[in-house]
Amino acid sequence: MLALWGVLGCIALYMHVKFGAAMDPNATDWDRAYYAALPGWFTPVYAAAVGGGLLGSIALLFRSKLALPLFAISLIAVIVQFGYVFLGTDMLARKGAGATMPFPLFIAAVAVFQIWLARFARQRGWIS
Repeated sequence: MLALWGVLGCIALYMHVKFGAAMDPNATDWDRAYYAALPGWFTPVYAAAVGGGLLGSIALLFRSKLALPLFAISLIAVIVQFGYVFLGTDMLARKGAGATMPFPLFIAAVAVFQIWLARFARQRGWIS
């Protein structure tokens, strides 16, 4: 399931890069300006978040000790990515916490769970 989650994240990244605000037919002028103003480092951080999660999941499936550092990279990137979105933009003021916070919090929770699972697997000797 975590590998599927990682693939879905990569698809979301592709859609973000390829289409930006245009993927939403209800995008406002603010949405278009938001996407246009994203800093150059945002997309590589996004790629590290989803790539680390996907590669960590694959590493876990292959019982590799690389799962834990890959999941850690993913979590750090998630924190940086959403830290910028919520602290460096006026997203919360424009869209409201109820509309913007639940899914990023779920994403962060999955990233924390991945780290916990990799540590658990290491303690049990399932990965080496």
